[in-house]
Amino acid sequence: MRKNDGRKLPPVAQEALRRRAVEAIEGGMKQAEAAATFGISRSALNNWLRDYRHGGGEALHSRKRGPKGGGALEPWQAAQTVRALTGRCPDQLKLPFALWTREAVAMLIERRFGVRRSLWTVGRYLKGWGFTPQKPTRRALERDPAAVRSWLEKQYPAIRSQAKQEGAEIHWGDEMGLRSDHQSGTSYGRRGQTPVIPCPGQRFGCNMISTVTNRGTLRFMVFTGKFNAGVLIRFLGRLLRSTRRKVFLIVDGHPTHKARKVERWVAEHARRLRLFYLPAYSPELNPDEFLNNDVKSNAVGRRRAGTARELVDNVRGYLRSTQRQPAIVRSYFRAKSVRYAA
Repeated sequence: MRKNDGRKLPPVAQEALRRRAVEAIEGGMKQAEAAATFGISRSALNNWLRDYRHGGGEALHSRKRGPKGGGALEPWQAAQTVRALTGRCPDQLKLPFALWTREAVAMLIERRFGVRRSLWTVGRYLKGWGFTPQKPTRRALERDPAAVRSWLEKQYPAIRSQAKQEGAEIHWGDEMGLRSDHQSGTSYGRRGQTPVIPCPGQRFGCNMISTVTNRGTLRFMVFTGKFNAGVLIRFLGRLLRSTRRKVFLIVDGHPTHKARKVERWVAEHARRLRLFYLPAYSPELNPDEFLNNDVKSNAVGRRRAGTARELVDNVRGYLRSTQRQPAIVRSYFRAKSVRYAA
């Protein structure tokens, strides 16, 4: 016998059907016979009987359809949720999550407003609010927002104005270590069979120091061994020989940048060079970081060096190629976090 879809019946008819079926079984009718007689499934009948035996006749009453707690969020509830998502991380709101997932947002809504929403519904909310899943950027807890604002609004504009007055070039500098086992990107393979890439068992690496300008100039030095004051001074000498103009070099607060030996050397060349320091724990303000990411991803991550010499050659060759394409260097300044320096 074909069973009826009780979900299509009006609420009053649904309640009457439940009561008649339960009364029939309580009167002695077998469950299989009742299911066939009333055109309902055995599972639905079992649920009705369970509810009736736990809650009595009231358990068979028709209930309001739709999600528990009401329909869509009120505008003020949606606004508060959006502010929470854009202003804080889940753990700052004492939620047991590190990232804003659908589960985290659903828990936030339930805790704040006392309403439950399915993950599917929360996903619709997020899409409607303009949120998409993204890989988050790490930011140090020690970062000082006031110092960053001061840099963006006062210090860097003053540096730029002074450089214009003195006819100086503004270079952004940084250093980076590279390892042979770094890998980036993906590789096609058959479903369920992870691609295997042969690589040397021994690890080796090299270091690089570089500067970039918003005009597309790139200067670099690839070296092995530890980065120290002697290496930095050697690079600074090469940097000054590469241009006739005065250089304003902006770097981070690495101890080597502030070493006494370096400070003495810079003081001796004060007519040609000045050093300026970014706010602490703020690498996103440095355009040279985008060159670092480019080199790490394309010169190392997507090329497999078999020896230390080959790794150095790969990095140096990639940097030379980039050096001949100023448009690529200028593109590092288009990112939102460094657009102020463009």
